[in-house]
This record gives sequence, structure tokens and C-alpha cells, in this order.
Amino acid sequence: MKPVALPEFWKFATRPSIVTWAVAEHESRRSICPLGWWMRTSISPPMVAISVAPARFTHGLIAASGEFVLAWPGEDLAEATLYCGTHSARKPGADKFGEARLTASPAERVRAPLVAECAAQLECRVAARCETGDHTIFAAEVLCAWMSDPPRRPLCMVGPSAGVEVLLSAAGYTFGVLR
Repeated sequence: MKPVALPEFWKFATRPSIVTWAVAEHESRRSICPLGWWMRTSISPPMVAISVAPARFTHGLIAASGEFVLAWPGEDLAEATLYCGTHSARKPGADKFGEARLTASPAERVRAPLVAECAAQLECRVAARCETGDHTIFAAEVLCAWMSDPPRRPLCMVGPSAGVEVLLSAAGYTFGVLR
């Protein structure tokens, strides 16, 4: 064992990880935010938690609307993930859906749209929130679940390891799928 800097440790401990997006809408403004952290928190009722920095435009939309879609992009959405994670929808007229060539579809139980191209999605209503340093954890009840038909391989954040196929490496991010 040797001591290491936290960034090196986090890369080891969190790669590969399946990519998730928070999709939110409030007062006709919407955004897609790739997430670094999400988790299941309860089986009954079904609940998840996501962690979003208050500086992100999507954070304000979730806080104001009290809901979001948690989406899992497939392997074909590496470039859309990179775009959505490196561009803000804060500017009036900004449209991540249009710029990333994604299709917004009506959700069944929340106002935030589904992303038609995603491999899987959960419609979620915020039940609680907790400020944790530079991020807010939104705990939410899962209202509805969706999966693509046929099922598709999920996009992953990967590191330098065997067993992954790299699909895109740009701007300090590497996306791929498990072999």
C-alpha cells in the first residue's frame, strides 16, 4: 500500500461506472445533466438519490419543480453525453435536446421529459434533499420505469483497464462499454 491523492483514488474506485443523466424541466426551461453520483436508497417505496452541484442549471430546475427523470444513455450517446456535460442550458434559448440531437418525449407521471434515445429511464418525485458540501443530494420516489425495446448496452465512464471498449475520449472524459 502507498498513500495516493484523492483524484487518483476516485478514478480507481469509481471506474467503470454506468453513465446517468438527470433530466429536468420547470417553467418551459429544461436541461440534461450527466451525473457523477446516483444510488438506490429504498426498495419499498422504490427510491433513488442523485447528487447535483448547486452551480448546475439542472439543480435549480429540480429544486423548483420537485421532480426529474433519471436516464441511462446507451452506447450510441457518448457524444451527446459529452455535449450535455460540457455545455449549460442556463442561457435563454439554449436547447441541449436540439444541440445534442435528442428527442424529448412526454413522461407519464412528471413534467420533465423522457429522452427517446436513452436505454432506460425512471420518473422521479423529490421526497427530501440534503446539502452536502458542494452538492445537494435529492432523494426521490420512483414513480415509473422505462426500458428500450430491445434492451441496449449502457454507456459507461471507463478508465484504463482491460475489458472495456473505448467509444469516445475527449475533454478529459472517457466513455465506453464493458466487453
